Amino acid sequence: MAKQAGQKAKLLYLAEIFFRETDEDHDLSINELIDKLDECGISANRKTLYEDILELQNFDLDIDMVKDGRHRGYRMLSRDFQIAELKLLVDAVQGSKFITEKKSRELIKKIEGLTSVYQAKQLHRLVILPGRVKTMNESIFYSVDLIHAAINQNRQIEFNYYRWNIDKELESRRNGEKYFVSPIALLWDDENYYLIAFEEESDRIKHFRVDKIKNLSVTDTERTGCDRFDCKSLPGYSKGIFGMYGGEMIKVILECDNDMIGTMIDRFGTDVFVAPSCDGSFRISVDVCLSKQFLGWVFGLGKSVRIVGPEIAVKLMKDHVSEIAKLYK
Repeated sequence: MAKQAGQKAKLLYLAEIFFRETDEDHDLSINELIDKLDECGISANRKTLYEDILELQNFDLDIDMVKDGRHRGYRMLSRDFQIAELKLLVDAVQGSKFITEKKSRELIKKIEGLTSVYQAKQLHRLVILPGRVKTMNESIFYSVDLIHAAINQNRQIEFNYYRWNIDKELESRRNGEKYFVSPIALLWDDENYYLIAFEEESDRIKHFRVDKIKNLSVTDTERTGCDRFDCKSLPGYSKGIFGMYGGEMIKVILECDNDMIGTMIDRFGTDVFVAPSCDGSFRISVDVCLSKQFLGWVFGLGKSVRIVGPEIAVKLMKDHVSEIAKLYK
């Protein structure tokens, strides 16, 4: 690029230099800014550069001047994201099982581009926890995008659904036959992305792990059965679903030792009604899917938590305990 021809883009290059190469701990002098612009093929002098900096400040870029003895430099202080916020984003990306290691590295690299090269080094040290179990399905992002598109267009989707076999290979369920469902919503629960959908064939609301979905496409058929699920209840939906395994939704009464209150609030939220007893315990009433996963969760809490109602739930727990006990005879 001819230096004279680059004058129109000078403010853009200057803003990029401030964004990438300065922060609250690093500044650039006027001479250094002139050299940086020269590397970009743009000529500048001290007088016009002062005017350019003032123009960027008038455009609400948080650029200030710092003095240290005879040194005078300029730096960009604030950005859209603070470094602490970017660290949270990096932690979320690297801690998400449904994001592959390759995609995690790509996303974190993009997050690093939201701050200076110096602060980006703080984020780079956080990349990928060794041994972290991550999904291997690279197409999950495209699947999520297509599912949202299908919901917006009120269309059904079709896909192959996979599971692991004992050879540690993914094999297609239903012998490769595709699922046809009406997508209702996407839910992020227990570090996984789930599709909530209505399947007309089984006349049921079903859950599908998005990272196990492949060959997904949007059909021309309108969705059906979406009225069977109340999307307004979605924020609290996962509280009563354990491991996204279905089951009959029922109100269950749990009797818990007082030191289990934190566990109950972590699982069911602060809105749960707590009825204290005088014997060092309390009772709560919660809506849950009465599945083996729920029974296993209660079983894992030992003698500190007991199902006391309704009778069908108590009986299921007794039967579940008996089945487990038989395995160890």
